[in-house]
Amino acid sequence: MKKIGVLTSGGDSPGMNAAVRAVVRKAIYHNIEVYGVYGGYSGLMSGNIKKLDLGSVGDIIHRGGTVLHSARSEEFKTKEGQQKGIEQMKKHGIEGLVVIGGDGSYRGAKALTEQGFPCVGVPGTIDNDIPGTQYTIGFDTALNTVIDAIDKIRDTATSHERTFIIEVMGRDAGDIALCAGLAGGAETILIPEANYSMDEIAERLKKGHGRGKKHSIIVVAEGVCSGMEFAKQIEETTNFDTRVSVLGHMQRGGSPTAFDRVLASRLGAHAVELLLEDKGGRAVGIQNNNLVDHDIIEILDREHTLDLDLYKLSKELSI
Repeated sequence: MKKIGVLTSGGDSPGMNAAVRAVVRKAIYHNIEVYGVYGGYSGLMSGNIKKLDLGSVGDIIHRGGTVLHSARSEEFKTKEGQQKGIEQMKKHGIEGLVVIGGDGSYRGAKALTEQGFPCVGVPGTIDNDIPGTQYTIGFDTALNTVIDAIDKIRDTATSHERTFIIEVMGRDAGDIALCAGLAGGAETILIPEANYSMDEIAERLKKGHGRGKKHSIIVVAEGVCSGMEFAKQIEETTNFDTRVSVLGHMQRGGSPTAFDRVLASRLGAHAVELLLEDKGGRAVGIQNNNLVDHDIIEILDREHTLDLDLYKLSKELSI
């Protein structure tokens, strides 16, 4: 290939810029021209495409968000929208595309692949819900953001002797809630992958209160219910004073951790290597610290799995 494109799509995640940087510099190192698509698939359809050079990605490895900007597009889900994108890439001479994003972004890359245009998916989402990789770009940073918030909220919970409900992101996956809850010493963690008993949670809170514990931290994944909804259940069941913190989009922002910068650099470069080998229609990932790639069409048919042993451990340690 002589020319490739790169875009970021869907929700932004810390480390996307590091991945874009890796794609651009790895390609230029191999004498390949790189074109940045601005605004995700919407920008692809409208032709918002610009050639990138080494300077275009200078001083971005440490920045959160995405310099290519991002958007969701209903039109690109249609054959007509996808054809618009392909025509724009042909117009610019782009022969392969690196797509950095989550589930929806992968589906767009899958559609292009099925129409004969080679794409490579790079997992960029804080949710950590992409099959075929242990970690997605942005998960570690979001996790540390949540842990920092839990530590701060615990100070207030202790001072006022209250139960705090902390609602975290993750869509339909409980990875952020589980790992942050375990690392933050939460008394209770609610995740979509496991059922919970209100009676059991109430009993645990009352037991802790009975031995002199004056505060509790409960982490709720947004895929289970809202923090406000769960706080109401707690108050009705225990009569304990509760407060709710919805961390929201602050979890997506901030400078990426060293882990995410290294992960993004490795995955972005690997995506270019696959295109160099004429291996389109792939999705890159990492397993046991080794780079892997899978068929992007097959990967979306798999279900994301979560390590329920961690969930069991969190319950054992929160007695």
